[in-house]
Amino acid sequence: MAEQDYSFTQEELDEIERLKAKFPTDKAATLRVLWVAQEKYGHVEPEVQQLVAETLDISPAHVHGVATFYTQYYKEEMGKFVLDVCTCLSCQLCGGYEILHHLEDELGIKAGETTEDGMFSIQSVECLGACGYAPMLQVTNGVYANNLTKEKVDKLIENLRNGNMPEFESMVMRQNEKRKKAVSE
Repeated sequence: MAEQDYSFTQEELDEIERLKAKFPTDKAATLRVLWVAQEKYGHVEPEVQQLVAETLDISPAHVHGVATFYTQYYKEEMGKFVLDVCTCLSCQLCGGYEILHHLEDELGIKAGETTEDGMFSIQSVECLGACGYAPMLQVTNGVYANNLTKEKVDKLIENLRNGNMPEFESMVMRQNEKRKKAVSE
């Protein structure tokens, strides 16, 4: 099997130059350039991290540190749909692990794995900042699926298999009565 040649097109390099112009240093653009690379390759494996480091003329160690700190950067090839299931304390208490295990059972894989057909990857992740809508998951660094039940998860999987991404769902935080009264006065 031939080794993949990782490089940016001239159009991508032009985009990277526009991104770099928004920051005081090239190093400060690391997050954004990693996104450009991940959008192109679907991951930021070490060879892709090296490309980012060379493009920004910064240390590969810095790029690796950034890429490995954030779960949103995929350090290996992933499925078409990456299901990041929140398993922080709030989601745990609301059934996050039950949702994770249900997904594992339905897809026949464990967290950290990808289905044989390359359609789905499951990850257990820490807080996604939607504690009020737990349990929840994020689909491929995009839309959140909130207030999950096994039935909602089954429908989500069916829709994704049919090529239908979930719609953005606007959520309203509940307020207690004292807070509502204070705000309205």
